[in-house]
Amino acid sequence: MSRAAAAVAPADPQLLAAAVESAITSRSPRLGRAAHARVLRVLAPAIPQFICAHLINLYSKLDLPGAAAAALAADPHPTVVSYTAFISGAAQHGRPVPALTAFAGMLRLGLRPNDFTFPSAFKAAASMPARAFVGPQIHSLALRFGYLPDDAFVSCAALDMYFKTGHLALARRLFDEMPNRNVVAWNAVMTNAVLDGRPMETLEAYFGLREAGGMLNVVSVCAFFNACAGAAYLSLGEQFHGLVVKCGFQTDVSVSNSMVDFYGKCRCMGKARAVFDGMGVRNSVSWCSMIVAYAQNKAEEEAFTVYLGARRSGEEPTDFMISSVLTTCAGLLGLDLGRALHAVAVRSCIDANIFVASALVDMYGKCGGVEDAELVFSEMPQRNLVTWNAMIGGYAHVGDARNALAIFDEMIRSGKTAPNYITLVIVLSACSRGGLTAEGYELFETMKERFGVEPGTEHYACVVDLLGRAGMEERAYEIIQRMPMRPSIPVWGALLGACKMHGKTELGRIAAEKLFELDPQDSGNHVLLSNMLASAGRWAEATDVRKEMKNVGIKKEPGRSWITWKNVVHVFQAKDTKHEMHNEIQAELAKLKRQMQAAGYMPDTQYSLYDLEEEEKESEVFQHSEKLALAFGLICIPPGVPIRIMKNLRICADCHRAFKFISGIVGRDIIVRDNNRFHHFRHYECSCRDYW
Repeated sequence: MSRAAAAVAPADPQLLAAAVESAITSRSPRLGRAAHARVLRVLAPAIPQFICAHLINLYSKLDLPGAAAAALAADPHPTVVSYTAFISGAAQHGRPVPALTAFAGMLRLGLRPNDFTFPSAFKAAASMPARAFVGPQIHSLALRFGYLPDDAFVSCAALDMYFKTGHLALARRLFDEMPNRNVVAWNAVMTNAVLDGRPMETLEAYFGLREAGGMLNVVSVCAFFNACAGAAYLSLGEQFHGLVVKCGFQTDVSVSNSMVDFYGKCRCMGKARAVFDGMGVRNSVSWCSMIVAYAQNKAEEEAFTVYLGARRSGEEPTDFMISSVLTTCAGLLGLDLGRALHAVAVRSCIDANIFVASALVDMYGKCGGVEDAELVFSEMPQRNLVTWNAMIGGYAHVGDARNALAIFDEMIRSGKTAPNYITLVIVLSACSRGGLTAEGYELFETMKERFGVEPGTEHYACVVDLLGRAGMEERAYEIIQRMPMRPSIPVWGALLGACKMHGKTELGRIAAEKLFELDPQDSGNHVLLSNMLASAGRWAEATDVRKEMKNVGIKKEPGRSWITWKNVVHVFQAKDTKHEMHNEIQAELAKLKRQMQAAGYMPDTQYSLYDLEEEEKESEVFQHSEKLALAFGLICIPPGVPIRIMKNLRICADCHRAFKFISGIVGRDIIVRDNNRFHHFRHYECSCRDYW
């Protein structure tokens, strides 16, 4: 091409329009701005109208709202194409107000919306609050212009809008009036029913589609699997899996992802893994689905292994992936793993994402790192209900009821987030663990009036625990008797635990008998009753309970404590002699015992639940699994590093008292996570303030 031809070529409007379209296709703001600059340099001030429409479409598609609005304002003669491009881009990027404002401006100019404008306007209306009632107004316009109910494209958009804004009756009426129900219309019914937690409606719509002679597509298949997952219809989903294979949909990555999710939610991890392993192509959703499936089935180690596999395969961390893996760290109580993932989130610039940040708050709270949770929480630019619940729960786990209530009050004062059923369970639990009996009981009594939440069995279990810990077992029993629903296992378990704590053996027997009826194979309830009787010195009755357990084949779960050092988990049981460092551990315990006795410690032998001589009892309590784990930690873990111990049962009162002494004597932070909560021992004190 000659130099003269090269100078003329860029002036061709068609070539300039192609340059703008190329920037849209490549999603490159830099190329788009360069193309815009060339348009201004070559064609201004007489820019053709179709070029103006291309520029509006460019900035709208690239989610540059300021530039898109400026381009629309600069168009001297905007057409329906210009406005539709702007409305479509704003709606697609979750900006309903600018989209609907432009729609209104278009009508004021006398421009007639077309069959592309109305679907975009309906999409924007779907993001508005239901009370705004914008959607029905657009519906009336579409009727007036003749697009409803005959135009399937516009009808499906209106249908989706009504479902998403909660106007179910209007949605069903519109669906019934549609003369041409294509697969998109049926899919709108199916997918929205799944999202709203109405799986049966999804299944009914699927069978309606088939009866009408409609053909399935990928969206239909995914919606059906999601409905089966939501309703836990394993058999139906398995049959549908066969149909999917017969129709050839199993090679689609979205369908395979939905099958992994379905089998995971139905607790068929072998089949979920088989689908995952058989996928020829995987995307980020595939890896995340497998991670979540394992996490939902309490297989946290496998979930973390899948995450590592995703990274090795070159998959970049996404907000959903990181937030999913963080839940596994909370399940594993893997604080170090969680911190490593936090670093990954920071490097990937997704740590400020609300889902990732909420998962971080939850992980730190469940792993006992409440200070780290506070830091993440305080730096979040926005918070949702999950965030607030996670922070309140973090304080509840360590028994800091005052701070839990302070965060709860802050959430209420913000006016942006209303507490839900789970929030109130967490707050009541915090009050129970922190000894705020009056505050917790008042919340329980007023929750329906203040927040519109009807008390459920979980709330009753919390209030029974709350009153029981405060020594008001009879009052707790009265509340149980007045429950509008059948008392659950946690309700009776809370009462039994309180009776054991305060020596109310007769009421404890009533609670235990109820528990034996509800769950006869749970060894924990039998053991708790036996221990309660033994604590009261009623050895014969305690022995009878143990004999009954043996006769019916109920085995007591042994108490275990474990501690991690150099990526190796060391597990201890009471009176354990198998550990390779047994001699060093016993020597460390003997030294600690002398130091503690010199500081005024006396063993609490009521927690040696055998009819033994006093000296034997002292030896018995000093061989509890958590003390063995602590001695190992003191030997191996360098000074200055907190010692973290996990226990599968509740820590006993003697170990709790001993750990307070040891924390002061050796000057170490000791953190114990038992089956109920965290205990942070430091300078002769515990974070629970002896209320646990």
